[in-house]
Amino acid sequence: MKIDLRQALQQQILVGDGAMGTYLYNMGFPVGISYEELNLLHPDVIENVHREYVQAGAQLVETNTFSANADKLSKYGLEGKVEEINRAGVRIARQAAGEAAYVVGAVGPIRAGRRKNILIDYLQDCFEEQFRALLAEGVDGILLETFYDVEEMKIALEKLRELSDLPVICQFAVEAGGTTMDGFTLEEAFKIIEDAGADVIGFNCHTGPRGILNSVEKIQGFYHLPVSVFPNAGIPDYVDGKYMYMTSPEYFGECAIKFANMGVKLIGGCCGTTPAHVEAMAKALVGYVPNAEGTVQVKESSNLGASASKSAAAEPPAGTTGGPSIVDLVKQRHTVIVELDPPRDLDITKFMKGAAALKEAKVDALTLADNSLAVTRMSNMALGNKVKEETGLRPLIHIACRDRNLIGTQSHLMGFDALDIDHVLAVTGDPARFGDLPGSSSVYDLTSFEIIRMIKQLNEGIAFSGKPLKQKANFIIGAAFNPNVKYLDKAVQRLEKKIEAGADYIMTQPVYDPALIERIYESTKHLDIPIFIGIMPLASGRNAEYLHNEVPGIQLSDEVRKRMAGLEGEVGRKMGVEIAKELLDTAMPRFNGIYFMTPFMFYEMSVTLTSYVWEKAAVLHSPV
Repeated sequence: MKIDLRQALQQQILVGDGAMGTYLYNMGFPVGISYEELNLLHPDVIENVHREYVQAGAQLVETNTFSANADKLSKYGLEGKVEEINRAGVRIARQAAGEAAYVVGAVGPIRAGRRKNILIDYLQDCFEEQFRALLAEGVDGILLETFYDVEEMKIALEKLRELSDLPVICQFAVEAGGTTMDGFTLEEAFKIIEDAGADVIGFNCHTGPRGILNSVEKIQGFYHLPVSVFPNAGIPDYVDGKYMYMTSPEYFGECAIKFANMGVKLIGGCCGTTPAHVEAMAKALVGYVPNAEGTVQVKESSNLGASASKSAAAEPPAGTTGGPSIVDLVKQRHTVIVELDPPRDLDITKFMKGAAALKEAKVDALTLADNSLAVTRMSNMALGNKVKEETGLRPLIHIACRDRNLIGTQSHLMGFDALDIDHVLAVTGDPARFGDLPGSSSVYDLTSFEIIRMIKQLNEGIAFSGKPLKQKANFIIGAAFNPNVKYLDKAVQRLEKKIEAGADYIMTQPVYDPALIERIYESTKHLDIPIFIGIMPLASGRNAEYLHNEVPGIQLSDEVRKRMAGLEGEVGRKMGVEIAKELLDTAMPRFNGIYFMTPFMFYEMSVTLTSYVWEKAAVLHSPV
């Protein structure tokens, strides 16, 4: 007979199950239906998923009831079936788990998207109805998961404590390595929830193992109750019309040991994980003995150290607004674009300091993403204009199809024209559900192909509606290219369609393999527009493993991973710069366009690499 779940979580490491929603999606159940209703419509399917996880080694199973509250079910006209769906969910999970695994009732938030206007009484009523149904069917505990709002979790937990003394696991969804939670520090948030009666507190969803490892590090030293973690299988990629998670089960097995070494007591998986991921974790933890390998790592420092000296022989003109476009420049000489992410808060001090340093390093344009990874950042239009006005550096602004409808997109572009910002990069944009406001909508009125055509239309003096404008815009339009794919020829064919739509230049995703740079050159040399090769220097060994295992399409060689292994802080960044220089050695004889992506606002790395470009360019172009 199993011991009480609360006791088990104190005494041993338990392996949790993996995703339900994304697993059902990959089985063919479409987005837009109530997966919780499948407890009634297809109980055999749900039971088989639970059983697969138990057979893979899961010792704790979550019921398929994450959104089974009256508020969420009302979208499907199912608000009258809260009790029926929740009780069925428990019975199905119990049937699959038998005596092999604990069954916990999964309960998700209602205030998705920070809907603070929802009345507390309403929240309490919705949670109570769901809790009563789960408790009536005899769960071993309750799992409150994917909560972004500390107050809402406290409301749910306090209501549950009025009804039951069963073990409660509380999991926050935070940004990778985040130090704040809904306006609270992690320490404050954890204290609030612990005082409200939680038995276990941890993290799930929103990020992969690396991000959650960073978050667990942040709570070391002030939190001593059991910790739970259920990371996503990295960042999803859009492949052949479907969202796919690419992080391997083997990586999850490696990370399970790291989590265990940090004292985590419950280790499972969230979006994108499968029975194979759970099996890898369960096998890795068989006979687990704690060791020091996974203990708290040294935090990154903000100083890179001395940058490479600039060559007096290479004095390219600084990137400035007006004058030749980057397309004109790259046809004549090597040209450098540097990406610097807008901040996630209101403090732009470091960003502007970085922009000034890059201006001094003579970069040709500063590129600003448009809420990349669907994480809310400061407006790149406002910040780009500030950079232009205060430094004279040319801004190159990304425009995502995700956030604006046709009206908003044209209005946005008209604003760029008024500000004399004429270099843009058209991108699809990561879906909102994967970002920090998962309750927000992804618009996608336009595809990346269509937005390129529509911007070209503005250049002809024609509005999106087809009506003539009083003057023409003058946008230089970039398109994104991901060469980190299995079939490069198909990616090039897609790229050719973007060129047909009107793209003036191409910016690639980061490349880490010199051989791939050579393949890109051979596969694209027939194209008549310039390509800027993307290079993002590695910041640490952990950063290298994250990119290799959790970011779609990026593969690091075994040699690079070995060189970066265990390196942190300044030492790690120096090695990352050296590896990036080796990539430049391959890229620069083949491509004039260089695109640096600055990791973690370490703009000194991009300054160093820009200086290296000018030194090497002077050698490449010097008379023999």
